[in-house]
Amino acid sequence: MSRRVTWLLWIVLAAVWFGTLGQRALTRPDEGRYAEIPREMAVSGDWLTPRLNDIKYFEKPALQYWATAAGFKVFADNEWTARLWPALTGFFSIVLVWWTGRRLWGAQAGHLAAAILASSLLFVGMGHILTLDMGLSFFLQVAWTGCLFAQQEDRLTSRRWMLLAWAGLALAVLSKGIVALVLTGATLVGYTLLNRDTSPWRRLSPLAGLALFLIVAAPWFVAVSVANPEFPHFFFIHEHFERFLSTVHRRDEPPWFFLAVYSLGALPWTLLLLQAVPRAWSRGVARTFSPERFVLLWVLTTFAFFNVSGSKMAPYILPIFPALALLGGRHVTDLSRRAWLIHLALLAVVALAGLVLAPRTMDLVGQEYTPAMLQGVATWLSGAAAVFLVAIMGAAALVWRHRQAAAAIVLAVGGCLGSSALLLGHDHLSPYTSTRDLAAQALPRIKPGLPFYSVLSYEQTLPFYLKRTLTLVANQNEMDFGLEHEPQKWIPTVDEFKARWREDRGAYAVMKIDVFEKLLAEGLPMAEIARNRRYVIAEKISTPSAPRSSEGCATAVSGAPSPSANPSLGERACDGAIR
Repeated sequence: MSRRVTWLLWIVLAAVWFGTLGQRALTRPDEGRYAEIPREMAVSGDWLTPRLNDIKYFEKPALQYWATAAGFKVFADNEWTARLWPALTGFFSIVLVWWTGRRLWGAQAGHLAAAILASSLLFVGMGHILTLDMGLSFFLQVAWTGCLFAQQEDRLTSRRWMLLAWAGLALAVLSKGIVALVLTGATLVGYTLLNRDTSPWRRLSPLAGLALFLIVAAPWFVAVSVANPEFPHFFFIHEHFERFLSTVHRRDEPPWFFLAVYSLGALPWTLLLLQAVPRAWSRGVARTFSPERFVLLWVLTTFAFFNVSGSKMAPYILPIFPALALLGGRHVTDLSRRAWLIHLALLAVVALAGLVLAPRTMDLVGQEYTPAMLQGVATWLSGAAAVFLVAIMGAAALVWRHRQAAAAIVLAVGGCLGSSALLLGHDHLSPYTSTRDLAAQALPRIKPGLPFYSVLSYEQTLPFYLKRTLTLVANQNEMDFGLEHEPQKWIPTVDEFKARWREDRGAYAVMKIDVFEKLLAEGLPMAEIARNRRYVIAEKISTPSAPRSSEGCATAVSGAPSPSANPSLGERACDGAIR
């Protein structure tokens, strides 16, 4: 590619990558949780102890919370800023894999590695969904990239690369915990045993590296442990060893789970990357350092580690994708035209299936999803499948002319645009998966300083959109550990909530629709001020309005509303007074 085309593709990628961050509502549970913790951090000024809903929350380290809270301070506390850290680290990961491939194997390998990574379905998704996984993946990539180049330079330069690797490892630990140490150490051991090469151990710079690691990673762990003596056992024992060795978090999946995740998540490169794996091993030489074998061992070790874990979630294997993209950039153009065409034919079947099945999403119409919501999803799904199919056809034409590198770029453009379209289409489900619209309805009616209860449930996205915390009622959600140490911050029973509600001069509560209807039937003085497909926000009414006929008010509270039903606030208040 010419320099001009290269720069154009990078500019388009940056525009698509960052331009779509704020186009979707935050979804439950992860996006709401990981937006609310830094929001509270920025508001409270307590950057030491993470809190969710004003309750101590020690499941993860603080690096991403700090980055997002700083973003809220500089920009605004909205969806775009909330997702900025995973988007930045994801984009930096693409740049890093491009630079690494270019330095190791030439410009074409770098371009193709970046193209593969920027278009892999799981990687694109996790770069635009607010979780902690992309930050962990990027800093682990920094660590293994530093290890790679430390083996190929003179002693002074090698030491600098290893210090970079140690710093990346420290930031990975601050991103998601000590799993970063386990993965890196296991890769070094596996590489040494299988390639019979001990050279990486001789260039570890252990004294200077460990000192740098502790300077970067240790201060927060020490400080938070001093301020919260309960932190070390919960974080290191419960969140690491018990999570890995047991199914305590109820995330156990069958042994083939991550194979399925890879098969979908690596689209549109699934089979091509698998064929690059044996080539990467065969290019290496035993007893001498082989970058390809080292990267391959990183992929296999990471995959195997999470596969034997008692806790499995799709994003866990995200760290293998930069490494696979690097190997793919090196080898996909070496694959035969026959291998390429078979792969593209199978992709065409997938794209055609997407076009055929997209209208079938309308079959999901029910209490959760309206026809309008599903029509929007179907439209975007059809668009994504069509873009994908056009890219496949273009790539096939180029492969037929033995232009595999150009075919890879065309396929990557289609994959990136198609994945982005799928994300945008998912936002049509936000009336069910998020409380952005619910909060927008309620905010004009909410007065500051009054209690706000969350009854028998906790919707993760609501505190962020309301810009305030809630008092949990008869439901601890995932905050059970924090509430053990701060029990005054919740109400254990519904009866206690009812008594407090009657005593409050003014108050608000959010609850599921059936709970709201039950409390109304029991005579609790409340009126609906907002509703979505799952929840109702109610306010306390002190002076009942003059009753209207029960027949005139019944439709406002019976069951879930139809898409067109939108009872006025006066009708909702009437419902509360009658019940």
